[in-house]
Amino acid sequence: MGRCRTVKGWPGIALLLVSLFAAPACIAEDPEHPFKLSVGAYSFSDQAPAEDVNLRYTSSAGGHFWLGDFRQPVQGIQQWRSGWDQSFGDQIRISPSLQFAQGGFVGGSLNLETGPDWFVGAGLGRTNLQPYYNLNFDPNDSYTLSAGWRRPSGAQTALQWIQDNRLNPDQRHLHAVHQQDLRAGQRFTTDILYKQGRVNGEMIHRLGATLTYEWPRYFLRLAFDPKTNFTPADALRLSVGVRL
Repeated sequence: MGRCRTVKGWPGIALLLVSLFAAPACIAEDPEHPFKLSVGAYSFSDQAPAEDVNLRYTSSAGGHFWLGDFRQPVQGIQQWRSGWDQSFGDQIRISPSLQFAQGGFVGGSLNLETGPDWFVGAGLGRTNLQPYYNLNFDPNDSYTLSAGWRRPSGAQTALQWIQDNRLNPDQRHLHAVHQQDLRAGQRFTTDILYKQGRVNGEMIHRLGATLTYEWPRYFLRLAFDPKTNFTPADALRLSVGVRL
């Protein structure tokens, strides 16, 4: 899915990190359970809580389609959203995505990756700059560079650099992600975030983290994003999901 940008007046909200590098913690594809339902609860340091519901469908013909709803009831904020993403190729993997949201938002991204074990990748994201309560804490109009190593055991370690390339080029994220397969189809993923950029004219440097534990059909995720989307608010997110 697309990377998130700063939304003036409110921080964008994340439920799932669904791109390969930003969140390899997504539950593995299961043809017997093509739907994935996720629910998120959000706490902010300077405003009322929010909630998010997302339903994702994996087509047998390939591709993923999703529909989501974000609500911040105290402020009277609500936005429906939808999207599509897919990967093509073997030696060179091409991953496009499209997003649409209530209020006229349109966005998309294109990522390229190569390498079977040691791999590198690059990507570009673009939006029409309309307000979007979206699916990632990272800048949405951005360049992305990725590199990592997949081991035969199923473990994966990756670094990803994301830099705003449009309105706020000083906003940058560095992710260090490690994914470890465990027994009985379980998996644990850590995503450590270093971010820098200006918040109300002041340059900030902060650390955040996302921890995800998965079972074959369920997952539990806890994320902390300081100065979320480069606003004064710190965000804490708890998400749970199930395959249907």
